[in-house]
Amino acid sequence: MNPYDTTPPTPRPWWKTTPALLGLLALVALLSAVSLGLGFLVMIAAMVAVWVLPAWRWYAKLGATFGAFFLMLISAGMSGQLDDGEPDKSVATAQDTDDKGKEATPPATESPAQKLPDYTGKVLDEAEKGARAAGFTPGRHDASAEGRPIVVRSAWTVCFQKPDTSAKSVAFAAVRTGEPCPSQDGGPLPWPTMPDVVGDTYNTAVKELEQAGIDLDSVTLDDVYLDIDAPTAEEAVEEGDEWRVCFQRPDENDEVTTTTTVHLDLGQWTDLDLVQECPSRKNTTYKIPANDPDYDGGDNNDSNNTTGGGSTGGDSSSSDDGGGSSSVGTVHPGSFCSSPGATGVTKAGTPMVCGPGSDGRNRWRSS
Repeated sequence: MNPYDTTPPTPRPWWKTTPALLGLLALVALLSAVSLGLGFLVMIAAMVAVWVLPAWRWYAKLGATFGAFFLMLISAGMSGQLDDGEPDKSVATAQDTDDKGKEATPPATESPAQKLPDYTGKVLDEAEKGARAAGFTPGRHDASAEGRPIVVRSAWTVCFQKPDTSAKSVAFAAVRTGEPCPSQDGGPLPWPTMPDVVGDTYNTAVKELEQAGIDLDSVTLDDVYLDIDAPTAEEAVEEGDEWRVCFQRPDENDEVTTTTTVHLDLGQWTDLDLVQECPSRKNTTYKIPANDPDYDGGDNNDSNNTTGGGSTGGDSSSSDDGGGSSSVGTVHPGSFCSSPGATGVTKAGTPMVCGPGSDGRNRWRSS
């Protein structure tokens, strides 16, 4: 062999060059946008060419394989080739029949199968499938003024539909499931607003919330006293005229959306209670003053208790049994008390007595 041989190497055929193979990969994306089946066939041919023809390293060939596959999926998805549901062939069949002049259907006698049903109030995904079955090409957009993109069609509900019979297409305007439909396409969402229920009984407040269109499942209840537990929904319904709304969130006229939690802070009293008003702030007042560790039944003459026997609003009463003990009515187990030997009962009717606890402070415990 002549070491000084300068004869140039034989050039590779153009169809074995790297630019040619890259062009073949680009053709996969182009044809996939037109036809998913045709794009798939070209992708198979491109994969064979990549692994056989060029002198690429193995990782370059592997990368080209995955790249061609993703190009096919992206192009097919952007062109609607991957849209669920098979396209209806009725439109093409009708057009072919008209072109040949055979069995042309007069426009006035449209087939019942091609009539578009009313999908207002239906799930958007079901509406689009039904439209395709009727020979219509569906489109979609946000019915509100927010212009949000629609990604998961099964989570949206149709508010308006605008069919175009001549073009065999229909535009669906939808909102997220659970949202109210606007008065017109592109209008603001008419969220309900919070009424003013402060001072109302629980029963009255519930009626006002329902009239305002607020879902009661979004309502949570809490108490305003330090020694009274919040009622459950069932207890509030049973004793709805005894519980009063002291504080509310959101405020009056604020919008209540699907993500809003309505808070009602309740106080409890009956017509027999001497004190029938809400505290100035939540969790600052004891319903039964004797439960207050700082309560002094002999010296405190405020509006929440009476002197002499620790008598409080309608839930408590006092009696002298000759030994200095007194009854304070309904008490909360484990809460503080100030008169050792005093008796009371829980809301469930369990007898309680005021005595020193493990920490040395007087608490209500079972007698």
